[in-house]
Amino acid sequence: MYEYTCYQWLMFFFLYCLFGWIFESTYVSVKTRHLVNRGFLRLPMLPLYGTGAVMMLWVSLPFKEHLGMVYLSGVAAATLLEYVTGWGMERLFKMKYWDYSSQRFNLKGYICLSSSITWGFLTILLTEVIHPPIARYVMGLPSMVAITVVAVISILFVADTIRSVKAALDLAKVLDAMTKMKAELDDIQVQMALLKADAGQRILEAKEDAVQRLDTMKLDAALHAAAFKEDAAGRLSAMVESTVEKVGVIVEGTAQKVGTLVEDTADKVTKTAERLSELTEDAAARMSLTLSQQSALQKDRYERSDTAPSQSAKNHKDRLAALTRRLTALTAKRHALTTSMSYHLKSLLKGNPTASSPRFSEALRELREIAEKKKKEL
Repeated sequence: MYEYTCYQWLMFFFLYCLFGWIFESTYVSVKTRHLVNRGFLRLPMLPLYGTGAVMMLWVSLPFKEHLGMVYLSGVAAATLLEYVTGWGMERLFKMKYWDYSSQRFNLKGYICLSSSITWGFLTILLTEVIHPPIARYVMGLPSMVAITVVAVISILFVADTIRSVKAALDLAKVLDAMTKMKAELDDIQVQMALLKADAGQRILEAKEDAVQRLDTMKLDAALHAAAFKEDAAGRLSAMVESTVEKVGVIVEGTAQKVGTLVEDTADKVTKTAERLSELTEDAAARMSLTLSQQSALQKDRYERSDTAPSQSAKNHKDRLAALTRRLTALTAKRHALTTSMSYHLKSLLKGNPTASSPRFSEALRELREIAEKKKKEL
C-alpha cells in the first residue's frame, strides 16, 4: 500500500469521503425520519471519514498479519484524529459538529469509548473486506483517466471547502453577535425595570408623605381649636367671678344700686357670654376655613406633582425613552440577522443536527428553530 501513487491516494480519500457521507446521511435520515444532507461540505463528502480511512490504512499496514494489532492501531489512530479534528473545529468555528457528551466514558464530547471501539472494528472491515476490491479497481484505471478525475474532484473539493469554511466562520460570527445582542437586550430590560420600579417607589413615597402631612395639619388644627375654646371658657369664668365680687361690694353700699348694678351686670354678663360665644364660633369657623384651605393647597400640590413632573422625574422619563429606543433598534437588528441567513448557513444547521455549542447554545437553538420554521413555510 505504501507504493500507491499520490493521485491514487487522493482517489481513495475521495471515495471514502463519499462512502462516509452515504453512511452518515443514511443513519441520520433514518434516525430523524427525514432526509438529511449530512456533513460540513456541500459536496456529498465527509472529509473526516476520508482522512480516517487513509490513516487507518497507513497505521495498520505494518500489522496486517495480526488482526488484534490492526484493531488497536485503528482505535488509536481514528480516536486521535477524531479528538484533534473536533477540538480544532470547535476552536475555529465555535461549535462542536459532533458531540458525545451524552455517551458514557467520553472526553470533552470529542471522543467516547463506544466510538473508539467501533473505529477498531471498522479498521478491520476496511483493511480486510472493503479496501482490497477498491484498490484493485483504482489501480486498474488508466493513469490519465484517474488523474483527470482526481484533478476535477480536487478543484471542486477545494472550492467547496473554502466556501464551507467561510460559511462556518460566518455562522460563528452570527452566533457570537446574537449572544452579545441578547446579553445587551437583557441588560436594557433590567435597566428599564429598575427605572420603572424606582419611579413607582418615588410616587408611592410622595403620596405617603402627602397623606402624612395632611393628617399632621388636621391634628394641629384640632389641637389649636380645642386650646382656644378652653382659653375662652377660662376667661369667661374669671370675668363672672370678678363681676360677682364687685356685686358683693356694691350690695354692701346700697340696695338700690345693687339692684341696678345687678341688672346692668347681668346684661353685661349676658352680652359678654354672647360675645364670647360669637368669638368661639368665629374662631372655629376660621380654623375650619384654614384647615380647608390647607387641605386644598396640599391637594393642589399633590395634583401638580402628578401632572408636572419634577426635573428628576423628567430625567427618568428621558432615560426610559432612550432605553426603549435602544431596545427597539437591537430587536430589529437581531431579527434581521436571524432572518437573512444564507442557504449554506441553513444547510450547516440542518446537516449537523447533533452539533452543539456550550457558549452559544441559546443562539444556536434559536437559529435552528428559525430554520425549521422557514422549512415548514416552504
